[in-house]
Amino acid sequence: MNRKVESQITQIIETHKKMVAELQVSGLEIIANAAEAIIRAMKKGATVYICGNGGSAADAQHIAAELVNRFECNRRALAAVALTTDGSVMTSIANDFSYETIFARQVEALVKKGDVFWAISTSGSSPNVLAAAKVARQKGALVLAFTGKRRSKLERLADICLCADDKSTARSQEIHQLAYHVICKLVEQSFA
Repeated sequence: MNRKVESQITQIIETHKKMVAELQVSGLEIIANAAEAIIRAMKKGATVYICGNGGSAADAQHIAAELVNRFECNRRALAAVALTTDGSVMTSIANDFSYETIFARQVEALVKKGDVFWAISTSGSSPNVLAAAKVARQKGALVLAFTGKRRSKLERLADICLCADDKSTARSQEIHQLAYHVICKLVEQSFA
């Protein structure tokens, strides 16, 4: 292997390790609070609605699958919906209104007081995610945010925010995935 490639790989791994160490120091309480909020809400019959763009849209679907089906053990299905999956709904909203409202319109239709709205935006400033978070707050949902930039607009709208701050979106997403897997495990244990 050439030294430049080896150095690049090592740098990525070292950054990841540093961010995991930071999560272990400053993220434990946030992860526990997020899991507890979801557990409390679901025990009262609430639903978790999740959204994001690009890789974060895939994460929204991943989280919903872990909650609805199973994470590590068999248990009852839990109510979770990724707002990123219905192409007909999203494209009709984008066409008739705007792309900025593709999640907000769904939140308006589906979210109820006491539900959890889980917003994922590595920039913390995605207009469609922010619009949805505002509507979710107005409807009385708890807003859980995963961001990649400190002091973002989304963080200011959130009741609970996990920020995996890094200039690389990929590194932020890696930390998000670790954190949401831990949350899914804690939630699942509560219903197993």
